[in-house]
Parts: sequence; structure tokens; C-alpha cells
Amino acid sequence: MATVKPFKGIRPEKNFEKIACPPYDVLNTEEAREMAKGNPLSFLHIDKPEIDLPKGTDLYSPAVYAKAKENLDKFLSKGILKQDANPCFYLYAQTMADRTQYGLVAAVSALEYDRGIIRKHELTRKEKELDRSKHVNALNATTGPVFLTYPDRQDLDEIVAGITTQIPVCSFMSDDGIRHTFWVIDDATDIKKIEKAFEQIPVLYIADGHHRSAAAGNVAAMHRKKHPGAKQDASFNYFLAVIFPSSQLFIMDYNRLVKDLNGRTPEEFIQALKKDFFVQATGLSKPPKRHMFGMYFGGQWYTLTAKPGSFNEEDPVSRLDVSILQRNVLQPLLNIGDPRTDKRIDFVGGIRGVAELEHRVNNGEFKAAFSMYPTSIEELIKVADAKLIMPPKSTWFEPKLRSGLVIYQYDEKDLDKK
Repeated sequence: MATVKPFKGIRPEKNFEKIACPPYDVLNTEEAREMAKGNPLSFLHIDKPEIDLPKGTDLYSPAVYAKAKENLDKFLSKGILKQDANPCFYLYAQTMADRTQYGLVAAVSALEYDRGIIRKHELTRKEKELDRSKHVNALNATTGPVFLTYPDRQDLDEIVAGITTQIPVCSFMSDDGIRHTFWVIDDATDIKKIEKAFEQIPVLYIADGHHRSAAAGNVAAMHRKKHPGAKQDASFNYFLAVIFPSSQLFIMDYNRLVKDLNGRTPEEFIQALKKDFFVQATGLSKPPKRHMFGMYFGGQWYTLTAKPGSFNEEDPVSRLDVSILQRNVLQPLLNIGDPRTDKRIDFVGGIRGVAELEHRVNNGEFKAAFSMYPTSIEELIKVADAKLIMPPKSTWFEPKLRSGLVIYQYDEKDLDKK
């Protein structure tokens, strides 16, 4: 069963659109600095605190995490953020075009993450995991929510439908055209219903936020070592999450750009591709279905169709289009063995469109681009259930969760009094 816990959220009471910001990991430092310029209320001052330090500051220096703590304390002392008096759940809706997704905001169990009740599908990078661990430890809080999902349940849908008839605490449009609406769930009956419903859900799945999950797990383990007699429901054994029914989620393509053809001429490269793909100069920039790929170079769009035998439809990882491309093109033809670390490959989320791929090839920055058919939520769940790992950059979820609408902080009574 999955445990969800109401908590005393720390959140704004006004200026929501000025405070809420994109996730820390979709902006680099300079982009964050520019976004927060002239806005002292931006939550980026807490989630990316290096923007308030001199340019060139080591992103992983103690000063960065100390600044995050200083800025959080400042937001609290000035009343920019306030803590609810009683434990609550929250409901967070995001509307993109004509589609809305409704996520329950709750504290979820780091112990259940360790045991695989909260299931992952990606590897993490140690330096990024350590960065967020230090951030959580400095603030004794998880500030960026992990994006979780579960197979739809009618009882939860009915509870959520009832909450949405109430007046939200905020509803605003962010500069990317996404509407964000937020409700506080403080009714004891609703809280109990939600807890009981999740007790019937055997597992939750990480959609986005593997490094945040790992960081919360690391800090929880550290506190358990410090406090061997602590109860399982100690506040440090939980972290912040927004949990959506799987049918509401929208996964976009996550496309690839490569620097060169690994010494091959365009003609030699096309010929090599024909071993595992049917290759046609169709002019189509987006593949129309699974196991088909768009390829752009030399000012031309080609369609690659994977031949039978180039993948195993029974294997949940082998059948993924990102795996097919990696196993049959990137690794053997282009010598890109580890796409997480190789500097000859880059990734572009589908939200930026195929025009971005064309631009970066046409300007000479990259030699070729590959447009992908989006990975499905069903494929993600099958990989996670098999306790396997997807290739990096397999999914691009839209819209992204905004940070700063509510944070989860540990209870001081569970921590050292030093």
C-alpha cells in the first residue's frame, strides 16, 4: 500500500504568480538569474540560491546551501511564506490548452521509496543527487515536489471532483501560458478518505524527479542513523510530492541532436542505417507512430522505420524507441555509448518543437537530429514494474510543476536540538 500523509505546508497567501517558479533543474544559473531579476519574491532565490551570490560561485559550495537557508528564513520572517496551523492535503491543477491535470499534494514515504513501493525508472547522477541532498539537509525541507503517478481510481476522482467545487486559494497564469490552480484540503473527512484510498494503491511511480526522490531518501537515511530510535512516521522520513492519475498525464517527445557522423559521409551513414531501418526521404519531421523516427540532416527530413528483429517487443526496455535508437544508431554507428555523459549528443524536449532541431543543425552546431515518437505512460509503468531502467531522457512531461506553491519542512522535534 502507498502511504500519503497530510502536512503543515509552508506556502504563500498572496503574490502566487511572483513567487512560483519553474523546477530548479530546467533552468541554468544565468536563466534563473534573468528570470528572478527585479523580483525579490521569486522562489528561485531558495531553489537556485547561487543567483544571489557573485557570478562564478561554485554551484556546490557550502555558501550556496547557506544562502538557500538564509533566503528561506527571510521569506518566513517577512511573511512571504507562512506555515499552516494544521496538517492538510492540497490539490494542484494545471491547465495547458484544453487539458487539465489534477494532482494531490502530499508527503510520501522515503522508506517506501527505499522498498520500491515508490518505483523509479531512471538512473541518477551522483553529483546532482548530492546537490539536492545538501539542499534538503540545509533547509530541513523538500522544496521542489516530486512528480508521481498512479493508475486511475474512481474513488479518488470523486474526491478530487468535490474539492474542485470549492474556492481555490489561488489561480494564475504563468508566463508560459499554463494556468495553475491550488486548493487547501483541510476537512478531516476528506483527509481520511484520501488516506484510505491510497491504502488500496499498491505502488506509486516516479514520473519526474528522480534526483529529488533520491536526495530525500539520502537525507532520511542520514537522520535515521543519527536517531536510531526514531519512529517510522518521523517527519524526515517523508518528502514532498504531487500525485496524478496516469490517464491525465501528457508525455511529449524527447529528441536527440548529434555533433557528427563519426567519420562517415552522409551516403555511408544512410547505407549503414539500412541494416536495421527502412530509410525514406519523406519530408516528415515527426514520426507518426511507434518504432518510426524522424532524421534531419543536409536540409532534408528522412523517416526511419525499425525493421523486425531490431528490437524485442516482449522486453519492456528493448521495445522503447529511445532504446532502439541507442542500440542500433547512437552506439554502433556514432560511437555514443553513454548518452548521459557523451558531449557529442544533446537532448531537446518536444515543447520546443522540431524547428529547434532544424535550427541547430542548419546553423552548423550539430550534424543531425532525430525526432522521436513519445514514450507512453504505459511503457513507463511496465519498465518500473519490471524494476528495469529506461535510457536517459526517455520522457518529457508537460506541463512542469511550479515550485514555491507549498513546501514540506521537517518538524524540529524530530531533529537535533543543537
